[in-house]
Amino acid sequence: MNVKYDAEADILMFIFREAFPVNAISEPGGMIVSYDEHDEPISIEFLNASKRQLIDPQNLNLAIATD
Repeated sequence: MNVKYDAEADILMFIFREAFPVNAISEPGGMIVSYDEHDEPISIEFLNASKRQLIDPQNLNLAIATD
């Protein structure tokens, strides 16, 4: 999995695997889920990430809990 942040667009992206998206669904709350040709999710994008306090662009540390 890759995690990317586009500061200009203020989008936080979780990319599960590299694949060509054939469908994307906009979910409530400013989230977009992209799917491959087998309807498996390949990425999730969070719009307005810093405004929603999902990430601080000044401190780009990310902690992942495995519990």
